[in-house]
Amino acid sequence: MSATEAAPIAIQPATLADIPVIIELAEATWEPTYRFIISKEQIEYMYRVIYTPASLTRQMQQDGHRFLLLHYDGQPAGYASFSERAEEPGVYKLHKLYVLPSHQGRRLGQRLILAVEGAARMAGGQWLELNVNRHNPALGFYQHLGFQQYREEDIPIGPYWMNDYVLRKKLNG
Repeated sequence: MSATEAAPIAIQPATLADIPVIIELAEATWEPTYRFIISKEQIEYMYRVIYTPASLTRQMQQDGHRFLLLHYDGQPAGYASFSERAEEPGVYKLHKLYVLPSHQGRRLGQRLILAVEGAARMAGGQWLELNVNRHNPALGFYQHLGFQQYREEDIPIGPYWMNDYVLRKKLNG
């Protein structure tokens, strides 16, 4: 049995009380994820917009984002967030999926995706959608899990742009 199989993995819904943990995980994952894709200035700007306590509270309370926390061997190791797209009922959007760099390669991201898929399916979701930067190596990870390119999208974020693929996966009942 590998160490990954032996270590207990728990995924649970996050609450407002978990915001400091989400911020701690974001601080450890954000820069390593994007440093080869976008500029340092854009990374810092986007982080300040997305990961303040006020912004995360708004995401949870007003925007309907559901967060999941993944614990590996008793310690927080990753998180995901998702919500139903108001303009397209039955389509759920994966907003965030991050695993600590030290824990990548242990199929923890896959476990988080499966948890999001299950929760979306239970809520009546038919599709799971996500954005991934066109230069993000994670594109292959998502394709491996059955996501397919749906369209391209260029999103303004302050003075910057995110040049993304929008991927979708059918959630089979």
